[in-house]
Amino acid sequence: MKRAVSTSQSPAPAGIYSQGIAVGPLVFVAGQGPVNPVTSRSEAELGAQTHQAIRNVRAILEAAGCTLDDVVKVTAHLANVEDFAVFNTVYREYFRDPFPVRTTVGSTLIDGLVEIDAIAYRAEGADRADRAEG
Repeated sequence: MKRAVSTSQSPAPAGIYSQGIAVGPLVFVAGQGPVNPVTSRSEAELGAQTHQAIRNVRAILEAAGCTLDDVVKVTAHLANVEDFAVFNTVYREYFRDPFPVRTTVGSTLIDGLVEIDAIAYRAEGADRADRAEG
C-alpha cells in the first residue's frame, strides 16, 4: 500500500504530485528545488541553493521516518553542468560512505539552479512510521 508523505518543512508541491510516497520500506521523494519553505524564496548562488534543496529532501525523508543515511539513489538536475564541482562539494557535506548511487544531469529548470530527488530504504522505520500513522 502506498501513502503520501508531506511536511510543511519543505515547499508545497507546485503541481499535481506528492512531496513523497512511501511504499513498504521504500520512500520516494519528488524533485526538490532551492525554495526555502519559510520565506518562499531562494538564494542566487548554486551552493546555497544546493544546501536548501537537500534540506528540503531531508525534511520529507524525516516525515517518513528516514534520514539522509537511508538514501540509496539520488538524481540531481543542474541548470549548468559546469557548476558540478560546487554542487558536489555541498553534496558531500550531507551524504557519507557508502554514498547513494547518483545520476547528475544538465536540465532546463523552471526555478533555480538545482533540483534533487531521492529514494530511501527504511527497513526498520517502515513498521514504526506505518504504526504512527494509523
